[in-house]
This record gives sequence, structure tokens and C-alpha cells, in this order.
Amino acid sequence: MAQKPSIPKGTRDFNPEQVAKRNYIFQTIQSVFETFGFQPIETPSFENSETLMGKYGDEGDRLIFKILNSGDYFDKLNKSLVEVIKDSLHNILIFIKKTGSENINWLTYKEVYLNFIPNHIKSNKNIQLTEEKLNYNQLAETLWFIIYDGFLKTQEKLNQFIDEGDSRIDDFATRVFGSFYFNFSSVHVSDYITEKALRYDLTVPFARYVVQHQNEIEFPFKRYQMQPVWRADRPQKGRFREFYQCDADVVGSNSLWQEVEFVQLYDAVFSKLKLEGVTIKINNRKILSGIAEIIGASDKLIDFTVALDKLDKIGEEKVKEEMLSKGISEAGISKLQPLFNLSGSFGSQIESLKAILSTSKEGTKGIQELEFVHAAITELGLSTATLQLDVTLARGLNYYTGAIFEVAAPKSVQMGSIGGGGRYDDLTGIFGLDDMSGVGISFGLDRIYLVLEELGLFPETVTKSIDVLFINFGDKEALFSLKAIKALRANGINAELYPEAAKMKKQMTHANRRNIPFVVLVGEQEMNSNTYTLKNMVSGEQKTVSLDELKNLKK
Repeated sequence: MAQKPSIPKGTRDFNPEQVAKRNYIFQTIQSVFETFGFQPIETPSFENSETLMGKYGDEGDRLIFKILNSGDYFDKLNKSLVEVIKDSLHNILIFIKKTGSENINWLTYKEVYLNFIPNHIKSNKNIQLTEEKLNYNQLAETLWFIIYDGFLKTQEKLNQFIDEGDSRIDDFATRVFGSFYFNFSSVHVSDYITEKALRYDLTVPFARYVVQHQNEIEFPFKRYQMQPVWRADRPQKGRFREFYQCDADVVGSNSLWQEVEFVQLYDAVFSKLKLEGVTIKINNRKILSGIAEIIGASDKLIDFTVALDKLDKIGEEKVKEEMLSKGISEAGISKLQPLFNLSGSFGSQIESLKAILSTSKEGTKGIQELEFVHAAITELGLSTATLQLDVTLARGLNYYTGAIFEVAAPKSVQMGSIGGGGRYDDLTGIFGLDDMSGVGISFGLDRIYLVLEELGLFPETVTKSIDVLFINFGDKEALFSLKAIKALRANGINAELYPEAAKMKKQMTHANRRNIPFVVLVGEQEMNSNTYTLKNMVSGEQKTVSLDELKNLKK
């Protein structure tokens, strides 16, 4: 039976029209990146797991796709993991001896396996359970049934301990389950079988790149990167498991003029795409730190920002509930009320923040940085975008330390953010390079595509891949046509020959279905006069032209 073709959830195939439209967005963004002086780099699709893990917060880490090691990794399980399991088993055996089961002499793994695992589990396996031949599956199976089945067989003895109030029951819990659980769980099995992971974003790999190639880079370094990333997220409209990011970053400069430039860059890209009315939201992580300090939750900054970042998705009450569940006090949350109700112009919100954060040095510094960016943009002006202060904007990534950005589509479109970014002062420090501040932004290509599609903003010419199709009447006519096609292609005109000498109707239908604007007919008469019959597929007009006239088809 033939297999039904399918692809994983959260991934997509793209047809020629979609690819053409995506390339239009890519090329527009790339052209602006290069106009602003950014240089291209690329990094691998997957990184070492240790490069990515711990950089995005708990929620981000859970969304990282890990790659299973190739080869016979189960049979070559790291020795340290085997030693931990062996120690756990050893402690279990010692305890069993101490319980008074003198008639049983537990000495080897094999004996443990044979005596503790039920027969129906062991049947037909013929497992050689020696230290040299242990593999992960056998160890996991052995340990599971020792805990789950083997000790159930000692239930009578345990009940006796409980009935008599024997202190050895505490010893049982500590030595058996304690030794097994804490020793075994302290070794992350995934570390041994998944040493690599698909990249979650482009920023952390970029930080790794900067540190690894620091002696080759001229700082400040302005780079752009347009590559796919992967997240084990729940697929929904505008949210995929495989998607492209288009990033631009500057490292090696603390200057706030970089933040000003990124606001201008966003405005330039969306203006060039004719996507007018986007809102560039800005906040500062220092303000969030100051707020956390005032409500007595400085030690829970990550939990606070992760919850706050969900405000537009789950609403105020749910955010408060999540904060309570993370241990932030009701008294502290009540102090946030002015934050939830903050509105008005950029300047008026700044004045309100000054009053709220008057006792916080960190918060005050964040306000000053926002004022700088706002004043510069007010002076320089934006073409079609609007800069807006949003003090609830948190972006749940741990590495942001200063300004944070998020771009919202025009209000007429129901869509999540179509871009975001921020300042990260110490990201390269995790790879051993300190005092290397950076700031960057990202464009969400897939969401931008959906917005442009919904608003009808793709130019009609984007999907027109072929300008002219030559009708095939036979081998002689085809050869004559191909000489002209070669000349047209050299002149920048996209041309092709229909491959078979099929019926005229079939070839014309093919041209219509592909929206090819012109067809050329070459028969005996055209070859004798060295001319071509050009047919406009939109108007139906047909005329005889020379090769030079064909070369001017686009003019």
C-alpha cells in the first residue's frame, strides 16, 4: 500500500508563486540592510546543545528541537552515566541485605534482573546482562522493574515496618528511592543522546560566531542574516515550527544611536514594502527591572517579565494569576496597577514612569535611554511608521538588558508581532568575551507575508517569472526559436520554449495558466522572412516583429 504523503505540523511547502513573493520580501529587506551598512553572514542550521540551552528562559528551552545523536549511542552510553546507575543499584542491594533477607545473595546485575523482573517481561529476550554489555534500554528496564515490581514483592516486609513503626522505613525511603531518584535524575540522559539542537533564533548563534571569530572581525560589527529557525511551538495562524528570521545586529558599541538607527531601519523596510501604519513599540529592560525592584520581586525578574509579556495574549487578570503562582505577592502586584493603566503620548507616559520609578536608579536610567531615542526620532521623523512606548512590553528572552522592540502590523490586520529585538549587553560573555554590547532586530518574514497578502500589497510583477513563451511546431522551428530565446535571455528577458510539439490549444492554455503575457509563433513563413509573430495574451493583439523588436519587449 502506498504511503500517504504528508509533512510535519508547523511546516509548509511553498509553490512557485509563494516563493516569488517571499523572495520579494527577502530582497526588499536585504536591500535596506545593505543600504544601512550591514554585512551578510550565515551560521549552521544546528548548534551544540550547550550553545543554545539556558539562553531563552525555561519556556524557550522547552521549545528547542534537540537532535538525536546518530550511530549506536545506546550501546556506547557514557561511562559516567553507567557508574551512576551502578551506584544506585549497589545502594539498593545493600539495603535489601540489611532488611534481613539473608536467604538471598544479590551480587550481580544479572541476578538482580533475573530475580526482580517478572517472567513475562524477561521471556524470549536472552539478555546478557554483564557490565560490559549493558545498554541504555536494558538499564532503564532493569531499574524500572526493580522500583515498580521488585519492591512490590517485599510489600509484606514494608507493611511490617509500618505496623511496628520501625525507623527502618525512613531508611528505606532515603536509601532506595532517594539514592535512585536523586543520583539518576541528576544526570540528564538527554545530554548523552542529544548533543546538538536546531537553532531557536539567529541571535545566540551570532553571539557564538562573534566570540569564535573575534580576531577576524572589525568592531563595531554590523551583520545581517536571513535563515530559517525552528521552535517546537503549537502551530497556529502566523506561528510555525519552521520559519525564517531576517536579523540585523551591531556588536561592539554601547551608543544609543544604534537604537535610533534600528527604528529608522524598521520604518525604511516597511515603507519600501508599502506596508504603512505599522507601530514600532519600544520599552527598556531597565524599566522592568526597576518595576520588579519596587514591587519586591527583583529575585523573580524572569518570572515577572515572562508573565507581563503575555498581557496582550491572555489579559490583565490571567497575568496577575500567573505572577501569583510564581510567588509574587498580592501587595506587589497591586503596585502594578498604574502600569496596566498607563496610556497617552510617549512624553506623558515617560512623566508617569518618572513618578513610579523615582526611587529606582536602574529604572531611572532606562527612562533616560528611552527619552534619548524618542527625542532623536522626533527630530529625524519617520516615513510611515509610528514609535510608541509600551511599558508592558517585556519579550520573554533572558538576554535583553536595555531597549526592547516589537513591531505591530496595521490595526486593520489581526496578526501578532511582525518584528522585534533589543539590546543585549552581556550575551557574548556566556561564551567568554566580556564587555561586548550588542543590539539587534528581527523581521518575521512569514507574518509579514501574511499581512502583505491580506492587504493585497504584493506587486503584480512579483509572480511573473516568464515574459514570453515560444510555441513549438517541430524540431526545425524549435531550433530557430531557441536562437532567438538565447538572444532574449542575454538581453534580460525571461523566455522559454514549450518542450513538445503539442497541439496549439494545449500550448496556449499552458501560457494562460502560467500568466505568461506574450507568446511567439514561428512557422515556415517566419523562418523564411526571419521574423516572429508576437501575440499579446491579454489583449489578443497579434503582429509580426523582428528580433530587435523582441529584444525591446520590456521597454
